[in-house]
Amino acid sequence: MPFFTIGMNRAHIKPVDKYLATLLTLLVVGGFIIFNSASLGLLAKNGNQFSSVAFTQTFFGLFLGTLACLIISRWDYSNFKKFAWPILILSFLATLAVFIPHVGFAHGGAIRWIQIGSFTFQPSELLKIAVIIFLSAWYSVKKGSASTFSKGTLPLLIIVAVVGAVLLAQPDTDNFFVTVFGALAVYLAAGGKVKHVVAIGLVGVLLLTALAIQRPYIRARLNIFANPNTNVLGSGYQAKQSLIAVGSGGLIGRGFGKSIQKYTYLPEPIGDSVFAVAAEEFGFVGATFIVLVFVFFSMRALRVAAHTEDSFGRLVVVGIVILLISQAFLNIGAMLGVLPLTGITLPFVSHGASSLLVMLAEMGIVLAVSRKSA
Repeated sequence: MPFFTIGMNRAHIKPVDKYLATLLTLLVVGGFIIFNSASLGLLAKNGNQFSSVAFTQTFFGLFLGTLACLIISRWDYSNFKKFAWPILILSFLATLAVFIPHVGFAHGGAIRWIQIGSFTFQPSELLKIAVIIFLSAWYSVKKGSASTFSKGTLPLLIIVAVVGAVLLAQPDTDNFFVTVFGALAVYLAAGGKVKHVVAIGLVGVLLLTALAIQRPYIRARLNIFANPNTNVLGSGYQAKQSLIAVGSGGLIGRGFGKSIQKYTYLPEPIGDSVFAVAAEEFGFVGATFIVLVFVFFSMRALRVAAHTEDSFGRLVVVGIVILLISQAFLNIGAMLGVLPLTGITLPFVSHGASSLLVMLAEMGIVLAVSRKSA
C-alpha cells in the first residue's frame, strides 16, 4: 500500500487514487535511489559538499515534502481557491526578494535563490504553482469566461507578462516557459480558444528569438542543438557528454552505481544531467521504464481531473500535471538530444530540496482532489 494512505481514517475520508499514489511513490522512491547513485560522483570530489547536499535533499526535500504531501492530501483543497490572491502575491514578493542584497543567492550567473543559513530556497517554485492556483480559481469563479478576451485571455496575458518580467530578470528562462505551459493548459481546460493559444505561441517564438539575440547563452544552446558536434569542449560539452553517457548504457546498462560519466566527465550529474546517469546505469530498458512511469503518472493524474466535477479541482490538477510533465520531458529531451539543453531539472529525481518539497506539496493537492473524483 502506498505510503500516502498511512494514518487515514477510512470512515471519514475517502481514500486517494491508489494507482496515482503508487506511481508517485515509484517516482519519489526510484528518484531518490537514482539521486543517491548520481551523488557518488560528488562524494568522490568533495565529501563535505556531498554531506550537505545529501542532508538537504533527504530532510528538506524528501522528508518535509512527503509530510507536506500527506497533510495537504487530507485538506479541503478548496481553501487554496479562497486564498488564491494572497498565495500569488506572497509568492511573487518572495520571488522578488532574490534581488535584495544579502538575501538573494547567486549561482552560475543567475540570482534565483534565497539563502536561509545553509539552506537555499528557490521561490520561483512557489510562483509556478501560485500562478496555476490563481488561474484555476479565476476561471472556476468566472465560468465560461475563458472563451472571452477581457475575462479569459487578457488575465492570462497579464499574469504571464508580470511573472515573465521577474523570472527573465533572474534569469530563469526554463521555469518561465514551464509556467507558460501550465498556464496555457489551465486556460484551454477552462474553455479558452485554441486560436488565442496559437497566437500566444507565435509571440513566444518571437520572444525566444529576441532572447537568443540578447542573451548569448540561449543562442549558444540553440546553436549546439542545431549542430551537436560544434564546440564540444565548450558550450557543447554537456550535451555531448550526456549523449555519451546515454549511449554507453547500451540495452541494460552498466549496473546500479557503476556510471563512469558521473565521476569526471558529466557536468551536474545530480542536477539536470541525472537522467543521463540513470540511462548509463540502467540502459535503454531502464530509461524507457522511467519515461513510461512519467507517462502513466500524467495519464492517471489527468484521469483524476477528467472525473472531478468541481471546476477548480479539475483545472488545478491539469495545471500541476502539465507543470511537472513538461519539465520532465524538457529535461529528458535535452539529455537525448531531441530538444535544446535547458538546464531544467528532472522532477522527483534531480537535486533541489526546495523543488522536491514544492512538487510533493503540489501532489498533495492532486491527491486531495482525487478523493472527490468519481
